Amino acid sequence: MKKVGFYGGKFLPLHQGHVYAIIKASTMVDELYVVLSHSEKRDRELCEGSKLTFIPSQIRLRWLSQVTKDMKHVKVIEVEDYDGDEDYNWKEGANKIKEAIGKNIDMVFSSEIGYGPIFQELYPEAMHCLIDGKREQVPISATEIRKKGVFAYWDYIPKVAKPYFVKKVVILGTESCGKSTLTKNLALMYNTTYVSEYGREFCEEIGGCEGIMLDEDYPLIAYGHKLKEYEASKRANKIVFIDTEAAVTQFYSELYNRKTQRVLDEVAKIQKYDLCLFLEPDVKWVDDGLRVHGEQQVREENNQRLKELLNEYGIQYISINGTYQERLQKAIELIEGRLGVTN
Repeated sequence: MKKVGFYGGKFLPLHQGHVYAIIKASTMVDELYVVLSHSEKRDRELCEGSKLTFIPSQIRLRWLSQVTKDMKHVKVIEVEDYDGDEDYNWKEGANKIKEAIGKNIDMVFSSEIGYGPIFQELYPEAMHCLIDGKREQVPISATEIRKKGVFAYWDYIPKVAKPYFVKKVVILGTESCGKSTLTKNLALMYNTTYVSEYGREFCEEIGGCEGIMLDEDYPLIAYGHKLKEYEASKRANKIVFIDTEAAVTQFYSELYNRKTQRVLDEVAKIQKYDLCLFLEPDVKWVDDGLRVHGEQQVREENNQRLKELLNEYGIQYISINGTYQERLQKAIELIEGRLGVTN
């Protein structure tokens, strides 16, 4: 007869201690059920006043699925209730877990020494197995992470969960205002990844922009840029820097092809960034072979139109001007002051 066990928790957030326990438990039974026990009310209460914002259960379920996807005898399930933190009904919760598993439970795994008596009462037929109860193997707990914040324990956050917490900073502006330089410099300073302007790479491939861009090029640019953001976020160290986004792509579609594209509208409206820095065109315009709008009056007009687009999409941004040195310093102050990320 197969030995069945389960390991449950809120995984708020998932950390390497959880991963260690899941792997250890998976070696001790023939079937392991990893149970996400969640209640939006209780989970929001736990995050209230902490340095961790509420994480939807769907996200946590996805993390667990990613961690265990190659463990064929491990199944991830969820059990939902509507209790708060203080009035959680353990007996009712145990009944829901038993019903969800649908098999006799032989072993109950946890990392909490204090759970012994209640597990003995709720699962009398099962043996309670404590895994790293003293936190010697992986010295971390979700409680401690909620208290001090994810970035304080970044090395204990699993690779599958890190992209969720990565802060996204996008650098906006028209031609020749220092976006590319600032993006790369910030990424170097914060030892992380960055996303270059995909539209520029696209233009370089076809030999230019003005007069040869097709209407269908712009959605390709927007999608290509989003894929680069996705990949860079997976490799990022707490923060990722992004040169331009969909509103800027829409701006160039209007500028070069005189067309506003609905698909770019939709992308611009659903994208999410933690900080948007808008660089004003008050530095010297540099002709790099692709830029064609160097007259200051035209630069100002383009600058105003881009701001109008950002406002239409509800994208909140902070303007930065001055010398390159001043722009870098202002960006650092905003990143550290608003996002809590230090280099």
